[in-house]
Amino acid sequence: MTNTASEPIFGLVLAGGRGQRLGGADKGLVAWRGRPLIEHVVDRLRPQVQVLAISANRNAAAYASLGLAVLPDSLSPLGTIGPLAGVQAGLDHFDAPGQAALMVTTPVDAPRLPTDLVVRLLAALMATGAVATVAYAGGRLQPMFALMRIALRPRLQDFLAAGGRRADAWYEEIEAVPVRFDTPDAFLNLNTSEDLANRDTDRCLDSDREGGAA
Repeated sequence: MTNTASEPIFGLVLAGGRGQRLGGADKGLVAWRGRPLIEHVVDRLRPQVQVLAISANRNAAAYASLGLAVLPDSLSPLGTIGPLAGVQAGLDHFDAPGQAALMVTTPVDAPRLPTDLVVRLLAALMATGAVATVAYAGGRLQPMFALMRIALRPRLQDFLAAGGRRADAWYEEIEAVPVRFDTPDAFLNLNTSEDLANRDTDRCLDSDREGGAA
């Protein structure tokens, strides 16, 4: 499902984590259903954006083989600051004259991410005039599934420079608007070997059949 924005939206897959719950493995390259997690995520996000890139701190050649730009965290090359450093890398990369004004982010460990993610985050952004919208499912924010204005770049720089690390604190500071999705399984994170092997993940539902509104 494509978005309906009058301007292009850039996408960023956050794959810069240290994979601590997977014994230090590069999570995006770990196989699920016979393919690396990154391939599942790219397949679902690519149709929703005009340009897609990957934030990764290891194995750049493997990620680049997908034909996408690979962006290391300039602030945290070992992934120690957390995913907001990857978000900053995306904003740094996309903030250029003539580029898109919006960027959507997703984590690399959510292979069943909603196929209508961007459409619904965008609708809420346009309706509210917010600078960012964030998915809300399962009774909580899903903070790495977010759409934001690239003009937020200096504000995130300041937040990180001041020692900010928590995504929920960042979204509170910028008054991001939550967007309700009614099938939390679409946001399922595969964090451990047990998650990857668990056949219950087959029960995940495509969000194409979801209800819910901003």
